[in-house]
Amino acid sequence: MSLRIAVFASGNGSNFQAIADAVQAGKLDVSIELLVCDKPQAPVVARAERAGVEAFVFKPKDYASREAYEQEILQKLRDKQVDLVVLAGYMRIITSVLVEPYEGKMINIHPSMLPSFPGVNAIGQALQYGVKVTGVTVHFVDGGLDSGPIIAQRAVDILPGDTEESVAARIHAVEQELYPQVIEWIAAGKVSIEGRHVVID
Repeated sequence: MSLRIAVFASGNGSNFQAIADAVQAGKLDVSIELLVCDKPQAPVVARAERAGVEAFVFKPKDYASREAYEQEILQKLRDKQVDLVVLAGYMRIITSVLVEPYEGKMINIHPSMLPSFPGVNAIGQALQYGVKVTGVTVHFVDGGLDSGPIIAQRAVDILPGDTEESVAARIHAVEQELYPQVIEWIAAGKVSIEGRHVVID
């Protein structure tokens, strides 16, 4: 029985595409059950349609609170029997309504070497700080900001003359390779959490 996943995204959806392509190519044995998107016009919605993946698209302002729309999302995840939630450029803070039921079953990808440069504009933060190396982190989601146990990291060098765009292009290329690989590890039962430490068999 393949792992049933839901992907949450807010924008272009390049990581969604990388995951869908890996599934299509037979490299990743999971079933993408649902896309959750908070922006009806986002390009990722069209990507999901082309991939034959059902999308739950909503406008947060149509709900009384963040918890209200998360309750609806939670019901959709349960209806689809989702085993793993994959955050792929989902630009909303997630509350305990979703974090608690999916503790240890929700992952995120972040464009820095956490714990450096959490939060928004991580690439800009890294350039401004003047670091020589940044990178990509895949981590479990807990209640904090990009603070959950780290599953995998890959370094990306910052080169002389780099801009946010040039660094972002290299980071995205790494993300699109690393994220499907981590999902494959989880699907194969190779990933376990021991406190703050993630063990990969």
